Amino acid sequence: MYINKINEAKTAYTFDDFLLAPNESWVEPKDVNIKSKISTNFNLKIPIVSAAMDTVTESELAIALAQEGGAGVIHRNMTLENEVKHVKKVKKSGDLTIRDVLTTSPESSLETVKDLMAEGAVSGLPVIESEKLIGIISKRDMKPFLNEETNKTVKDIMTCDLVTVPESISPNEALDIAYENKVERLPVVRDDKLVGIITIKDILEQKQYPHSVRDKDGKLLAIAATGPFDLKRAIALDEVGADIIAIDCAHAHNMDVVNFVSTIKKNVGADLIVGNIATAEAAEALISKDVDGLKVGIGPGSMCTTRIIAGVGVPQITAISQVGDVAKEYDVPVIADGGIRYSGDIAKAIAAGADIVMLGNLLAGTYESPGAVTVINGIKYKQYRGMGSMGAMTGGFGGGADRYFQEIKGPMKHSKLVPEGVEGAVHYKGKVSDVIFQLIGGLKASMGYCGAKDIKAMHENAKFVKITSSGIKESHPHDLLITNESPNYPTLK
Repeated sequence: MYINKINEAKTAYTFDDFLLAPNESWVEPKDVNIKSKISTNFNLKIPIVSAAMDTVTESELAIALAQEGGAGVIHRNMTLENEVKHVKKVKKSGDLTIRDVLTTSPESSLETVKDLMAEGAVSGLPVIESEKLIGIISKRDMKPFLNEETNKTVKDIMTCDLVTVPESISPNEALDIAYENKVERLPVVRDDKLVGIITIKDILEQKQYPHSVRDKDGKLLAIAATGPFDLKRAIALDEVGADIIAIDCAHAHNMDVVNFVSTIKKNVGADLIVGNIATAEAAEALISKDVDGLKVGIGPGSMCTTRIIAGVGVPQITAISQVGDVAKEYDVPVIADGGIRYSGDIAKAIAAGADIVMLGNLLAGTYESPGAVTVINGIKYKQYRGMGSMGAMTGGFGGGADRYFQEIKGPMKHSKLVPEGVEGAVHYKGKVSDVIFQLIGGLKASMGYCGAKDIKAMHENAKFVKITSSGIKESHPHDLLITNESPNYPTLK
């Protein structure tokens, strides 16, 4: 009986065990299409999302990634109120229309308007009467009267001849109207009622990111994590506009988790990604609950110790391919979470069946990730820790502990937890856009070698060769002293 467990055990593989074989190709890297599906209803322009970790993803990184064509999963190791604020920041950042607008009435004094403008740091205010927009007053209108005593009110000097636009207007159309009429702001109206304001500055900023990922209303895509049984958090995140909710736990094939997925699914309108899993059986169980995406990875993360502490896991390329075979039958996207160290690993993950890769270590330490930069021996670092680490379990709001089905109890809370991760630091990497540029460049190069014009072709056409430890050694630079470090192959340890 027991010897059969050993004899029948299957060999499992990870990224370093394989290379992609070069194929006949009519594809150049610059021409490949890397758009990919992350959930039932949403695509990304680049197949990269950041991990829901408290040293990786909050609103700043989520915004930066969405602008680049990817997305960030806002972590849940914070209060519900704070996570809601981060989701709101992402949605607000991506909205061409400023909806939270300070207004004034036609009877207001110029002194009152001056104070309002200073308080809101704005140079103009819409004028509202009986809930309808009737004019705009700007600092330019007020300038002749501010240094003298006057009884004039807003209605005496406001601009009544307004140039307004509908909610459906595109950035290019709005910019043309603003330039044509020589105005800096355009009121957005519906049935003569003010909906918001569009400014030239915001239009130009949106045009700066042509590959950004947005919802049907033009707002940046927002993804947020919730616990496997935290219905209250899931509903709250859904209500403030999260497009995708990621159920975040270490073992999503726990049948209590599987069954509770249906409850969350019934109560939210957002797409639902669930993880983490590593087997075909887990994929079948969750797909039966109508999930919108599957997150794959048990223990491959650079700061994860699950495979050592619990002795459990499946090497990542095998896990991705097992889940991918099942998910493809149902057209459910696969997100490969963990174990990726180089851009070539992204290409291998996609060739093995992933639609999207989730990155932690590679995006930790960027300018937009949480935490301050520290300098040790003249080298810049940022904190990076696993969500199963002692610090994440005890230093946040439970997102680390309940992810691993543990509870913090009593005054000796540290001694009552079994960590499955470590804490450390990673080198400061600068702007995330620079990191993404290198990662996507490597992926596109791989697709050119494989003759794959898009992600679907990469799934179908890419071929693997299994290599030995000698092949791994040969693959890396060898027999020289590197004197000029490459931005996509760091040698500093």
